[in-house]
Amino acid sequence: MTKLGFQLYCARNFPPLSDILKQVARAGYSEVEGYGGLYATLDEAGLKALRADLDANGLTMPTGHFGLDLLEKEPAQALLIAKTLGMVAIYCPFLMPDQRPSDAAGWFAFGQRLQEAGKRYQDAGYTFGWHNHDFEFKTLGDGSTPQEQILAGGPDLAWEADIAWLIRGGADPYGWIESYGKRITAVHVKDIAPAGENTDEDGWADVGYGTVPWKDLMAALRKTPAKHYVLEHDNPKDVERLLTRSIASFKTY
Repeated sequence: MTKLGFQLYCARNFPPLSDILKQVARAGYSEVEGYGGLYATLDEAGLKALRADLDANGLTMPTGHFGLDLLEKEPAQALLIAKTLGMVAIYCPFLMPDQRPSDAAGWFAFGQRLQEAGKRYQDAGYTFGWHNHDFEFKTLGDGSTPQEQILAGGPDLAWEADIAWLIRGGADPYGWIESYGKRITAVHVKDIAPAGENTDEDGWADVGYGTVPWKDLMAALRKTPAKHYVLEHDNPKDVERLLTRSIASFKTY
């Protein structure tokens, strides 16, 4: 059975982390995904303490999100984080609006930049890639999309496919899985609430309680090299509800 992990960013508003890790393990998860705000400021002792907390709860952190600044300017620190926490894959998760190119050439160059940044991590044995949001699927002046240009500019980049953001961007998930499935090494599993619902949770839903056709999508995604499926909800009101309902749904896919 495919395992479902948990992106710890979902629980950022529900400290302390030590309690969240217990909750995650209790709900039946064995993997978590890290994010920059969790470990970017930790020294070596802090990272070791986090690893010990993961170990104590029977959790691993095979994947992590790292901001572009850290990846490009502090590679030794990024590698220390990944090694200490036991990661196998590193994903750059976002580009701030004021840094986003406006044309195809700019996005292609950004893909080249990611490719260059990723070499040192790939050389160290890590999978390295890009995690999408919705802005990568807005059509550019030449008819292409930023996501196509990023993947063309960075031919060795892996893709952590956030399917719900892709759908929010107006794209067809099946088409993208078919065209770029070989690049997909991890997947964010999240759900979109029916129109007008869950406005206090930014329109997201627990997996199985929204409009994303996860059963059919999983059939398509299982044909890709994706090794890690990671539950995410950007703004949940109730972490316990999110954890328990989502894993129960996912087990039926």
